[in-house]
Amino acid sequence: MTRPSGNKKGRPKKSALEAVKAGNRGLVGRPKGDKAIMDEYKARMLASPKSASVLEKVYEVALTDGHPGQMAAMKLILDRIVPQSAFDVSKAGGSVPQISINISSVGTPTIETVEDVTDVEVKDYYEDTQ
Repeated sequence: MTRPSGNKKGRPKKSALEAVKAGNRGLVGRPKGDKAIMDEYKARMLASPKSASVLEKVYEVALTDGHPGQMAAMKLILDRIVPQSAFDVSKAGGSVPQISINISSVGTPTIETVEDVTDVEVKDYYEDTQ
């Protein structure tokens, strides 16, 4: 009989998965991705008692004229409070914007001859300059 190797195959046990979920990053499961890391930062920010003072400081900088970070603070606030997608009309309607140009006239155009141009004298300017 052969002995099993150290590499385990198949699905991990529930106890190993629970250990990963509880914060004990054993050797089981995939590494955390960007979304999981950002969710963790968001939870830490909301749970922190200092989060309100950070928000107040951003508003204070945005409202202080002449502050070097004023525009960055304003952009940060506006990007979070008023996202650009709120102004996108085509998303709300679900349709593609269209351009329509209509050209109409009052009547049929008429062409009139004002004077007779049959007796015209042609002069060659090239010969006169030499």
